[in-house]
Amino acid sequence: MKHRAYLDIETTGLGRHYADLTVIGIAREEARGIQVVQLVEPRLSEKRLLKALDGTDEIYTYNGSRFDLPFIQAKLGVDLKACFKHTDLMYNCWRQGLKGGLKAVERQLGIDRSLRGVDGYMAVRLWYEYVNSDDQESLQTLLDYNREDIVNLRVLRQKLGVK
Repeated sequence: MKHRAYLDIETTGLGRHYADLTVIGIAREEARGIQVVQLVEPRLSEKRLLKALDGTDEIYTYNGSRFDLPFIQAKLGVDLKACFKHTDLMYNCWRQGLKGGLKAVERQLGIDRSLRGVDGYMAVRLWYEYVNSDDQESLQTLLDYNREDIVNLRVLRQKLGVK
């Protein structure tokens, strides 16, 4: 059995040299379903990330080649492309005429989300509400948003027919 992991990050901005990495979400396929691991700042580290990915054969992302993986490398010093096979599902989407961000592609394919109105901008706001006010509900919403991203990457991979 191929051991797949789906990865998505949350940050405080788009620039890896000035923004912070706040959450790394990983959904691992296992014999009995999906196991979700979310690493949250300040508990982000190369060691914890590699432990969460231990046994993984391939990582799947959406726009991870240009965003997630370079951000992780800049902040944690680990080159996941050197450690694991990586498939960026965005390019598979493009080949099938599906354009836009992950949420737009999900809508085109009928992939449902329970959290409505949460996007990357809102994710940044949720993080700062958590950090500045110790708002645990904001942190939970951010983690729920990240969880939907990584779990839906699996659904996206299956709908695209990517092995």
